[in-house]
Amino acid sequence: MASKAISSPVPDAWYPTLSFFTLTIGLFLTAFFFIYEATTSRKTRSLTQELITAAVASVFLGFGSLFLLLASGVYV
Repeated sequence: MASKAISSPVPDAWYPTLSFFTLTIGLFLTAFFFIYEATTSRKTRSLTQELITAAVASVFLGFGSLFLLLASGVYV
């Protein structure tokens, strides 16, 4: 039984584009999070909004970092 080679579900040519867009979205959400923390008083802050914004920003920054590493030739 011959084994099948493992291949990426995303074409290699898309790595730089995916990196750019996911990092841009992640940085935008991070900036929104910091602005929200700096301008909202402690009594009116929402923990769920903070956690959701931070989690989504973290996911986008994580995937953006992954695609940036892949685009630069560091295969992780």
